[in-house]
Amino acid sequence: MYVDTATAEDFRVRRLLAAQANALTLFDEVVARNLIVAGESERAISDRIRDLADDLFGTTRHWHKRIIRSGPNTLLPYSDNPPDRILQDDDIAFADFGPIFADFEADLGRTYVLGADPVKHRLAADLPAIFEAGRRYFAEHPDITGAELHAEIARLARAAGWELGGSGFAGHLVGEFPHEIMDAEKIQSYIAPANTTPMRGKDKAGRACHWILEIHLADPARGFGGFHEQLLDLG
Repeated sequence: MYVDTATAEDFRVRRLLAAQANALTLFDEVVARNLIVAGESERAISDRIRDLADDLFGTTRHWHKRIIRSGPNTLLPYSDNPPDRILQDDDIAFADFGPIFADFEADLGRTYVLGADPVKHRLAADLPAIFEAGRRYFAEHPDITGAELHAEIARLARAAGWELGGSGFAGHLVGEFPHEIMDAEKIQSYIAPANTTPMRGKDKAGRACHWILEIHLADPARGFGGFHEQLLDLG
């Protein structure tokens, strides 16, 4: 059977962008409804955002665990599962959600500062700035590898006065659910020091690779970090 690959790729791109647009709307509503507040637990906030996604979009599936981290928990990598924590008046917190819309994955991370701490506000402002600098670097280097982009993100973090946190990678492939199950064991699926494969290539199904860029900044001395992620090569 003949398949128009250009049309199929256009469909994938439109679905990935639509999934991200829905996730952005979800996070905008999180702010509008003041869901991330002191006195609430991380788990309770996570459950409210889950329920809000269902109310807004009928979305009940998430391709990875739903994460709300606050205070010292913001330093921990994705793989950790810290005890539930109550947000404090002068906290910093981040949300990392991966809702599935029409079988396509979104992956969005945003950071919120509850008080007036100037260092926490500077970190929160640096997150999207470093994301955009990393995106520009990717655009300017057509043969870039995952290792090279990871090194640039680490350099940008140091230049801003932060450490690069997380699990040793700065992003991953994204596409139709369930990419995590299919590709989790392959370093080529990650923006990581060991991935020397050009990022602009084909996945194992022969389709164009599309990427999520993750920025996890950390200030271990002060005991907090922040997180920002979304599509790297689209939008």
